[in-house]
Amino acid sequence: MTAKRIRFLKEFLSFSGIEPDRLRLEWVSSAEATRFVEVITDFIDQVKELGPSPLKAALAAQDLN
Repeated sequence: MTAKRIRFLKEFLSFSGIEPDRLRLEWVSSAEATRFVEVITDFIDQVKELGPSPLKAALAAQDLN
């Protein structure tokens, strides 16, 4: 059910003008501390490459009006 929701949310983000890569699902066991750190670090790097959220820019422009 979660995977289905993630697919839907990625489509919704894309429709809304937000990169779907800003959402990610990974299955990590509580016993996999090293893997957890790797997944989080990789995701942080991925989001940094995408740059600031377009939503943040839109909200800032709205505040100026």
